[in-house]
Amino acid sequence: MSADHLHDHASRRTDDASSAKHHDHGHGIAANADRRYLVIALALIVGFMIVEVIVAVVSGSLALLSDAGHMLTDAGAIAASLWAISLAGRPARGIWTFGFKRAEILSAAANGITLLVISALVAVEAIHRLLDPPPVAGGPVVVVAILGVIVNLVAVWVLAKANRSSLNVEGSFQHILTDLYGFIATAIAGVIVLTTGFTRADAIASLIVVALMLHASWGLLRDSGRILLEGAPEGVDLDQVRVHLLETGHVHDVHDLHVWTVTSDLPALSAHVVLDESCFSDGHAPAILDQLQSCLTGHFDVEHSTFQLEPAGHATHETGTH
Repeated sequence: MSADHLHDHASRRTDDASSAKHHDHGHGIAANADRRYLVIALALIVGFMIVEVIVAVVSGSLALLSDAGHMLTDAGAIAASLWAISLAGRPARGIWTFGFKRAEILSAAANGITLLVISALVAVEAIHRLLDPPPVAGGPVVVVAILGVIVNLVAVWVLAKANRSSLNVEGSFQHILTDLYGFIATAIAGVIVLTTGFTRADAIASLIVVALMLHASWGLLRDSGRILLEGAPEGVDLDQVRVHLLETGHVHDVHDLHVWTVTSDLPALSAHVVLDESCFSDGHAPAILDQLQSCLTGHFDVEHSTFQLEPAGHATHETGTH
């Protein structure tokens, strides 16, 4: 192994260490900023939801009532996100070896489930009203829907500033974004009712909101399910990782390779790496470990890795390898 090659890896380790410190510091700032943005959005949603429920009952609009129900889930989702951020910030101790970092993923999954449930409830009522439409007061519907568009635009703008690579924050963002689309559809339905008297437009708008909620729910459940089921992070090709590790000097084989995500932006990797017997006799194994970890960080952005270094003969003592 050349001195230049070792120097390149040492330089990369220094750069990666600096980058990792900056990365961790950035996450601390993001957590506090995300909390502030979520609190602002929660206040906007709860305040407007109260107004919307009152107008929905008076006007008889299912579209407004469904939006209010969705906003209730929004408020619950944001509150759960805030709680999850607090849990995720707790240090690891006892049996919780990663702390409560997965709380954010559970919150995202809960957001997806609530979107799924509320969409089913609204769909059933919308179909019923589509078949037997009740009278709808179009004027109040249009006024409240326009106000809802404004409130949700502000909430979306606020949450867009947060760290949306966090699946937890993304869950709250999707709730509010579908509300924004729903209010736009409701406003259009109100105008149609006012100008044509076609009251079924209200139920049709509700079904459009349902479709948007289902789309958002699927995305959240898919992404959170991938993390909870220990799937490899999106964009990480295990074959490429294996090939890259095998290109490191003195490495003969890589097995029991696992890559998973602890929580958003926190991928982790573990593997058994077979080295030359001489690496253990001449004390060269620690240098190989440094190269494996620094190259993994530089090429695949995986900072948390655990390698078991072993000689070729160790394979006879292992069972269940893959």
